[in-house]
Amino acid sequence: MVDDPVSDERDLRAAMLRGLKGRCPACGESRLFRSFLRPVNHCPACGQSWAHQRADDLPAYLVVLVLGHVLVPLVVAANLRLDMPMWVQMTLWPGLALVIAMLMIQPAKGLVIGLQWARRMHGFSGGR
Repeated sequence: MVDDPVSDERDLRAAMLRGLKGRCPACGESRLFRSFLRPVNHCPACGQSWAHQRADDLPAYLVVLVLGHVLVPLVVAANLRLDMPMWVQMTLWPGLALVIAMLMIQPAKGLVIGLQWARRMHGFSGGR
């Protein structure tokens, strides 16, 4: 475990990109998640503890925000160009939203954890 005094800057961009990729935001060497949305207790490579992270609802909010901005124009464009039956739309759009949300939620949570670590939020204020 390497000392990381509070005066040292943590690279926000690198931490968020590592988290987005599901890697440890501190070192990028090992996995951040042990299951779908549960982070590991600590990084086996650098020793950073992830047990006290508090991503809460921000990842879900980000997913809903991005998904709405992507999916709504698709729905509008499809309705302008195609004459789809209502049952197809009632199956297609919620199903597509669910798949896209499930693909986005873990990277979004990793991104938020990386942000919190880099900005020393929610228990990340001390050393590693």
